[in-house]
Amino acid sequence: MENPAQKDVPATPRKSRKGATPTVRDVARLAGVAPMSVSRALNNPDSVSPEILQRVREVVDRVGYVPNLLAGGLASKKSRMVAAVVPTISGSVFLEMVQALTDGLAARGYQLMLGQAGYENSREDALLEAIIGRRPDGVVLTGIMRSEQGRRRLLASGIPVVETWDLTDSPIDMLVGFSHEQIGKAVAEYLHGRGRRRIAAISADDERAVRRNRQFADTVLALQPGLGTDRAAVPTCIVPAPTSLGSGRASLRELLARDPGIDAVFCSSDMMAQGVLLEALALGVRVPEQLAVVGLGDLAFSRDLHPPLTTVRIDGTAIGSTAAQLIIDRAEGRPVEEPVRDVGFVIVERGSS
Repeated sequence: MENPAQKDVPATPRKSRKGATPTVRDVARLAGVAPMSVSRALNNPDSVSPEILQRVREVVDRVGYVPNLLAGGLASKKSRMVAAVVPTISGSVFLEMVQALTDGLAARGYQLMLGQAGYENSREDALLEAIIGRRPDGVVLTGIMRSEQGRRRLLASGIPVVETWDLTDSPIDMLVGFSHEQIGKAVAEYLHGRGRRRIAAISADDERAVRRNRQFADTVLALQPGLGTDRAAVPTCIVPAPTSLGSGRASLRELLARDPGIDAVFCSSDMMAQGVLLEALALGVRVPEQLAVVGLGDLAFSRDLHPPLTTVRIDGTAIGSTAAQLIIDRAEGRPVEEPVRDVGFVIVERGSS
């Protein structure tokens, strides 16, 4: 039982030696609660009363207490840390997921550690080795783990894993994503349904974009038998990931130099699609009358472009919040009824098409 009288103690913790840092017992004494209540307030705020939570937080702020996460992890076998691996921290398309993941974890007393694996010459294996060595309570991957070495290490570690931003029949553990192949197919059908017959693509060179673009080209060919069966019949520019506005501008110039009759282009990011719109304006190509443009990501600026950009909406918030809940459930010993979740996608039609 808590003793309110204990609140009338000195405002600073006793020190056993010069410069000693405050301990959980010091915080408990100053807040007038038991050490266990301090731990609960810091690790799982919902498990204590609002009054106790406020008292603990006030003391923590006053004395500058920082929990010893290593000691707590050794005692509880939990680090209360979750690691997320993204290809790039500059990719706006991943920001919604990271924010929702951060918020969902923080609400239950977990912290997010973010790692950047890159696209070309991926550092994913080395990064995973460093992450696993720190024994996080969960790992969230952007994309499917393609490295056999990385897959073996994650399986052997026993750490809960959520792969995101893709779908596969053989996930490591849990999965929250969508089908890139289905996106490619849906966009090709959408443009064909709008009467576009000379359809092109500008694609990043990362593995997910390549698969998406192959299905896009295959669908275009299936819808227009006269083009034959060679994907080369679908004009395509491949650019290094991460993509940029400049790569969109340069790619449109290249495509129109090859085939001035192009009447639609599917870009693997909204940023590239913005570059296409700017270059079309500079070249006097009217959008959408002469050229339809479709992006991917539905970034915040997409609806404010001129014309507003038609794009593929991915619910990054749903991916991040679902991944957070799956990790927390597994880390806290609760059963996961649906370890694989398909969040789907939506083509948001606007003025550019």
